[in-house]
Amino acid sequence: MSRSENKTQQHPLEHRAWILRLGFRRSLLRPEDSERSDRVTYIELFFDLIFVFALTQLSRYLYANQSWVGALESIILVLALWWLWVYTTWVTNWLDPAKLPVRGVVIGLSLIGLVISTSIYDSFGDQGLVFAIAYVVLQLGRTVFMVLALARHDPALHATFLRILLWLSVASVFWIVGALMPLSIRLPAWLIALAIEYGSASLGFRIPGLKAPGVDDWDVSGPHIAERSALFVIIAVGESFLVTGFAFVDQEASALGIFGLFLAFVNGVAMWWLYFDHGEQAGSKSISASSEPGRIARLAYTYVHAIIIAGIVLTSVADKSVLEHPEDAMTLPVAVTLVGGPLFYLVGLLLFRWIVTRTVLVSHLIGVALLALAGTASAVMTPLGLGAVTSVILVTVAAWETITRVHAGTTDDDAG
Repeated sequence: MSRSENKTQQHPLEHRAWILRLGFRRSLLRPEDSERSDRVTYIELFFDLIFVFALTQLSRYLYANQSWVGALESIILVLALWWLWVYTTWVTNWLDPAKLPVRGVVIGLSLIGLVISTSIYDSFGDQGLVFAIAYVVLQLGRTVFMVLALARHDPALHATFLRILLWLSVASVFWIVGALMPLSIRLPAWLIALAIEYGSASLGFRIPGLKAPGVDDWDVSGPHIAERSALFVIIAVGESFLVTGFAFVDQEASALGIFGLFLAFVNGVAMWWLYFDHGEQAGSKSISASSEPGRIARLAYTYVHAIIIAGIVLTSVADKSVLEHPEDAMTLPVAVTLVGGPLFYLVGLLLFRWIVTRTVLVSHLIGVALLALAGTASAVMTPLGLGAVTSVILVTVAAWETITRVHAGTTDDDAG
């Protein structure tokens, strides 16, 4: 029995006749058991291009607002951007981007994403309403399209996305109301909106009185989810080079500036190595072998990868601080970004590996401990000095993992 036949038996259409009046007659789902079922398409990469600009604006905002309130606002923006991207990734995991309606929707989402990107920097200022409306339109519009695309062809998934639409609609009220209110109200309102969106996903989009949708049993493509997330990690690392590159060319050439740029490059290489040398394939293998692929994908990629991306963004801000103030007296915001970026990244990788393989990486635990130790000694160091220390820690952890893998005889294909 095929997957679609099984789902139809579980949710017989003759008992849900109203569905037949909705949705696309032609199936927009990815074809099963073909090379297109797992492939990342070029239109998905086009959508990702928008987030290069979005992450650049996010780093710019965090650098310009290095305070506790600014940090909280930046967390909101990071989580909101990640949620937009990861929801779209889930959609294109099921729908076939080769189909013209799907391709058209992704292009439309890219346009809305561009509006969001241009309004990020002033989202807690005059552009708050623009940001909120664009965010809500993207979230609800994409979900409505998914509901229509699934109505005739996948009743089980259709029922889930109806629940998702309801939860996102509730959250949208807080996004819009928050945008219309002063900052003192906007901040908590948007926190509530994010709590609703993330919390509903963690609960499997359950609605009181209705049967749970069985999110853990979602039939997802492990290779597609893993590759899409890996590509976003590459985008985030590339954005960090973009930020530090612009910071470098805007100042006069100096030995300290060159060394700061070198440290930024080393951080980027170390982060790439930590993700792609050892564990990038682990998620795909785990999802493919799991009896609960939806649970693994939701935890490892929907949630934990947000921590990984936040670590990269924070590191790009730290790299810019080192370039522009290499020998200044250390301040708490600079110390937090210099230590916090690599710390978030290693913690995210630790959680990722635990979820997908149930293994604890000792090298990462040691790296976290060393970063915490460096943070306690940051007051007696310059930004350049602390930046050098954190870079050495990242390189040490990366080298440790590679040496361990080589000594264990693990081949490149078996890594992860």
